[in-house]
Amino acid sequence: MKITEHVFGEFLITTDITRLDIIAIHEFLSKHAGWCDNIPFDRVKTSIDNSLNFGLFHRDKQIGFARVISDYSTIAYLGDVYVLDNYRGQGLSKKLMDAVIGHPNLQGLRRWILLTSTAEWLYEKYGFAKLPNPEKYMELFDPNVYKTGNG
Repeated sequence: MKITEHVFGEFLITTDITRLDIIAIHEFLSKHAGWCDNIPFDRVKTSIDNSLNFGLFHRDKQIGFARVISDYSTIAYLGDVYVLDNYRGQGLSKKLMDAVIGHPNLQGLRRWILLTSTAEWLYEKYGFAKLPNPEKYMELFDPNVYKTGNG
């Protein structure tokens, strides 16, 4: 897949997986995100290896991230979206979402999926909405999978 890059001021959003600071991504996800506490490094690396990733950088420092799992035809799951606290309030999450939603390989999809308990205001700007029929939704979920000895 062709690498996309968006440069604005001192910031860069890129889908180039070789530029990602996987250690920094793991640090945030495992200790600060709240949705995947204690996720092992190998799980983060594997998830990145099997996703379309969007790294947000200030100069050469990784300050944000998002990843998409998709068949590039009908459906996409958006996950692990974050911008570090010190960089929030500058419109960077909107720039990151613009890059994700505007990616050429993610156009014309029938469905996007997102699970979030934060920043609903941001995702609503891109058309995300609460499930209209939650009774149709099913999941297999193990909240303890990353606890010591399980992950």
